[in-house]
Amino acid sequence: MNQETTSPSLGAMLLTFLAGAAAGAVVVALTTRKTGPELRGDIKDLACRAKLKAGALAEEASVAFDGMKERTALAAADVKRGMGEAANDVKRGMADAANDLRG
Repeated sequence: MNQETTSPSLGAMLLTFLAGAAAGAVVVALTTRKTGPELRGDIKDLACRAKLKAGALAEEASVAFDGMKERTALAAADVKRGMGEAANDVKRGMADAANDLRG
């Protein structure tokens, strides 16, 4: 039996991460004993760190995508070359078989 496994996409993982960060910020905001200006400063700091982390994750995703693109192009070239070689082998085999039949 062939079981197909699916992995979550990078976009879905990033969205989940950001949703979790937002939920954590809300919990902190609702349970803190800080004054308004202190809380706003903390939230601003948290948002800045989340933005930096999202930018870093986006850069990693871009690098990973570029690498995957390169590997896919190499694999496609290998398949194309292999198919050409296989076609030539079939042609040679057919020519040899025809020559054998002619005698």
